[in-house]
Amino acid sequence: MADTKTDTGKDDAQEKAGSGLDALREELVDYLGAQAEHLVETTGEKLSGLTQQLLDSADNGGGFLTGVGSRILKGDSPLKALVSQKAGDVKDKVVEGAKSLFGKSKGKSDRPKMTNIIEVLDIGQPLRTTYDQWTQYDKFSGFTKGVLSVSQSDEVTSDWKLKVGPSKRGYKAHVQEQVPDSRIVWNSEGPKGTTHGCVTFHELAPELTRVVLVVEYFPAGFFEKTGNIWRAQGRRLRLDFKHFQRYVSFVDPDEVEGWRGEIRDGEVVRSHEEAVEEEQREEAEEGEEGEGGEEEYEDEYEDEEEDEEAPDEEGDYEGDYEDEEEEEEDEEDEEER
Repeated sequence: MADTKTDTGKDDAQEKAGSGLDALREELVDYLGAQAEHLVETTGEKLSGLTQQLLDSADNGGGFLTGVGSRILKGDSPLKALVSQKAGDVKDKVVEGAKSLFGKSKGKSDRPKMTNIIEVLDIGQPLRTTYDQWTQYDKFSGFTKGVLSVSQSDEVTSDWKLKVGPSKRGYKAHVQEQVPDSRIVWNSEGPKGTTHGCVTFHELAPELTRVVLVVEYFPAGFFEKTGNIWRAQGRRLRLDFKHFQRYVSFVDPDEVEGWRGEIRDGEVVRSHEEAVEEEQREEAEEGEEGEGGEEEYEDEYEDEEEDEEAPDEEGDYEGDYEDEEEEEEDEEDEEER
C-alpha cells in the first residue's frame, strides 16, 4: 500500500510540472508572436514611409529617386544605392548647416567671402637679381613647402600644384601684367578657389630690394572655407614668402637668369629675346658715350696744359725786358763818368 501511494504522488508531481512547462511554452510563444507582429508593423511603417518619400521625390522632380537610380545604373546594389544616397542627403544637410553657421547673414550681398593677404619683405640683393629669381617659377618647389610643382605652358600660363595642410590642390595661373624689375599681376583658378595677386619690387639701395606681395583669395568648397576661418592659406603663403627671402639672400647674382619679357593685358608685348637685345644695345650705347666723354676730357686737359705754359713764356719776355733796362742803366753810368 505504501508503494502505491508513493507512485501516485510522483505521478501527480509530474503532471503538475508538465502543466507548468506547457504554460511557460505557451507564454513564450505568445510573447514571440507579439514581438514578431510589432516588428512587422514597424517594418511596414518604415517601408511605407520610404515609399512615400520616393513618391514625393518623384513628384518633386525625382531628386532622391534619380540619385538612387543613377547609382544603380553605375553598378551599385539597390540597398547600397539607397544607403549611399541617404548618406549624401545627410552630408548636404550638414554642409547647409555649416553654411548657415559661417556664411553670410541676412541683408548682406551674395559676393563670395574674400581673404586679403599682404606681406612685405626686404631682401639683401640687387633689384634685378630679386626680380629675376621670382620669375623662375619652376624652382619654387625646391625651397618652399607649399609648392609641389610648377609647369609652364607658355610665357603667360602656368600650372601649379599646391599643398595646404593635408590637402593638395591644382591651380592654373594667368599673368595679366608683367614689367621687368617693377611688378607682376596674375589670376589663378582652380576647383577649390581662385586668387588675384600682385607682387611689386622696389629698390631701396644698390644691394637692398623691398618686395610687396598682395593676394586676394576666394575659397571654394567646405574644407577650404573651414581652413580659411583659421587663416591656413594665409599662414602657408606667409611662410613660403619667407622661404623665398631666405633662398634669394644666398644666391649668386651672376648665376640668376630671369625672364625679361613684358606682358600687357594678358599678352606678350615684348619677348625675352627682344628685351635682352635691347638691354645689350643700351649698354653698348652707354659704353660709346663713355669713350666719347673721355676723349673730350683729354682735349680739355691738353688745352689747360697749353694755357699753363703761356704764363711761363710771358715771364721769359719780362726777363728779357729787365735785362735791357739794366744794360741801358750801365751805359748811362759810363757816360756820366
